[in-house]
Amino acid sequence: LGTIGVDEFVAIINPPEAAILAGSAVREDVTVKEGVINAGQTMNLTLSADHRLIDGTLGAQFMAKLKALLEDPVQLIAQGSLP
Repeated sequence: LGTIGVDEFVAIINPPEAAILAGSAVREDVTVKEGVINAGQTMNLTLSADHRLIDGTLGAQFMAKLKALLEDPVQLIAQGSLP
C-alpha cells in the first residue's frame, strides 16, 4: 500500500503464509545520525508473523538486518548477495 501513499499499515497473514512484510510510502523527514540533523527519507516497515512458526526474536533480528541493508545497500555486494 506504500505505492499509493499509505503511511502505515499492518498486513494480515493468510494461510499458508508464515509471515508478511508491509511497506509504507517513502516520505521526506528529518533524520538524526550520530548527533547530526539531516534532511532524509523514511518509511515504515511492519512484519506480521505467525508466532506458532516464527519466534518474535527471529522476526526482530530479520527486521534489524533488513533495516541495515536498506540503510547501506553496499552490504549486499559485500556479502555476495548481488553479482
